[in-house]
Order: sequence, then structure tokens, then C-alpha cells
Amino acid sequence: MQYSIDKNLTFEQAVALMFEKLGDFKIMALASSVNDYVMVRNVSCLFYDGKVWFKTDRNFRKTQQLIQNPNVALCWSGVQIEGTAKSCGLVVDEPDRKFETLYKKFLWGSYNKYSHEDTEIIIEVTPKFVEIWDTSEDNYAYQIFIDFVGRGVEVKQYDKK
Repeated sequence: MQYSIDKNLTFEQAVALMFEKLGDFKIMALASSVNDYVMVRNVSCLFYDGKVWFKTDRNFRKTQQLIQNPNVALCWSGVQIEGTAKSCGLVVDEPDRKFETLYKKFLWGSYNKYSHEDTEIIIEVTPKFVEIWDTSEDNYAYQIFIDFVGRGVEVKQYDKK
């Protein structure tokens, strides 16, 4: 099997690969749970400063779930991120307005439709563990596991010849 990447990735290389795959923004499925009641819904995410960011209304059910249990998972096209969510306050109160600037640039439609200045908060997700599914140049599946807590990486072949 010929991998399309080096199997001996460093932690930094694996993280860079993850953010390269995600780009500047994606619509991701967000899973959260409280008292064994699981919910999943799409959120418009930005990626910067080594984290995942999205906005939501502070009155939504998902926001209340995140407050009660900050452990979440996000998924987009073979990239699954498990992490911890944290409210960073109102979008309009962010000191450098970085989130708002990037959100307007990359997700204008969502920004324009769902902007309620008095209730929209920024959620920051800090990755703990990431699983990336990919395919080699000769069409064999493999996984990349990134442990953010232990700063480890494992590349694992899935298919056998």
C-alpha cells in the first residue's frame, strides 16, 4: 500500500493536515449530550488559533446542553473532532472582533440571516482527539488519530491487500 502521506507524522504535521483538510470554514455536524439525551445538528464553523469556532443563540437548546455538558463531537467528511466547548460571550463583545470578521468573510449568508446582536454567542471548541479517514494514492483507506492531550499521532491502515 502506498500512503499519500508519511506514516511517521509528527503531532504538528498531523494537526496542520487536519486544519488543511478543513480549510477556513465548514458546515459541520455537532453532537452533544445531557443525561444520555443526544442531539446532533449542523453548525457553521471557522478554524483558527488551533480551535473550532461557531456562533449560536444563547437561548437555544444546544447552548443549554453545552453549558451542562461541554463534551462535544464535530464531524465533516471523514474528519471527526472530539473536544470541549466553551462560551466566549456575545459575538459583538469580542475585543478584536476576529470571529465576526471571519464569519462575515466566509459565511456571509449565515451571518446575514442569523445575526441577533443581543443573543448570539461565540462557542470555542478545543480539540482533545481527532480521527481522520483518508484514502491512499492506490485507493486504500487509512485513519489518522491525533491525541491533542498526549500530543500523539497514529496512522493506521484500514484496508488490506
